[in-house]
Amino acid sequence: MKNIFTDFRSAVLFITILPAGKNVAYSPKGMIKFFPVVGLILGSGLILFDVIVSWLWAPGVAAFLDVIFLVVVTGAFHLDGLGDTADGMFSHQSKSRALEIMKDSRTGMMGLVAVFCILAVKAAGIYSIKTGETLSQTLILLLIIPAYSRAAIIFGIKFLNYGRDKVGTGLDLFKKDIGLRDFVFFLIPMVISLFLGYKTLVLNFVFLGTLCVVLGFYKKKLNCITGDMLGAMNEIMEAVLFIATGAVII
Repeated sequence: MKNIFTDFRSAVLFITILPAGKNVAYSPKGMIKFFPVVGLILGSGLILFDVIVSWLWAPGVAAFLDVIFLVVVTGAFHLDGLGDTADGMFSHQSKSRALEIMKDSRTGMMGLVAVFCILAVKAAGIYSIKTGETLSQTLILLLIIPAYSRAAIIFGIKFLNYGRDKVGTGLDLFKKDIGLRDFVFFLIPMVISLFLGYKTLVLNFVFLGTLCVVLGFYKKKLNCITGDMLGAMNEIMEAVLFIATGAVII
C-alpha cells in the first residue's frame, strides 16, 4: 500500500504542480499507471474552476480561462514538449539533428505556432461543449478528457522506443516493459464515458484514431519517441478530444 501511494504521489508531482507531500520518492516505474488518475484530478479541478468562472463571465471567456487553468496547474510542462517537438519534427532535418533541436530550450516559430493553435483549439472545443452539450455531458467531458489525454502517454511509452541515448526527461519511463496492468486505471474514465450516450462512441473512436495518427506520424518521421513528444501527444489529444466532442451531431 505504501508503494502504491508513493507511485501515485510521484505521478502527481511529475506532471502537475499540485502538492503531494514532502520527501516523495521519485518512482518512474510505478507512477506510469497513475497518469489517468492524475488526469481525473485535473478534470475535477477544471470542473470546479469552470463553475466559478462561469458565474462571472460569458461561456467564451470561461472557456479561455479554463485553458489557462490547465496550463497553470500543469506548469506548462506538456506545452513545452509540444513546442520543442514541433520545432524538431518540422525542421526538415535528419533524425539526429531533429532530436538536437528538441533539446534546445529556445522555442522557434514552429513551436510558437503549434502552441498557439493547440490552445486555440482547446478553447474553441471547451466553448462548444459548454454551449452545445447538456450540463451532465459537459461535466463528464471536462472530467475525463484530461484523463484520456494522459492515458495516451502510456500508449506512447508502450508502442515506441525511446529516441535518446541515456539522456532525457522521459528516459526513466522506458526502463520497464509496459503491461496490461499499467492501463488498469484507464478503465475508470472509460467507464465514466459510458454515461455520455452517443458521445461515448465519438470520444473513444476519436481517441483511438488520434492515437494511431500521432504514433504513426512519430514512427514515420523519427521511428522513436522522447519525453517532449509524449508531452506533445498529451496536448494534441486533449485539444482534439475537446473539439471533437464539442461538435454538434444530430
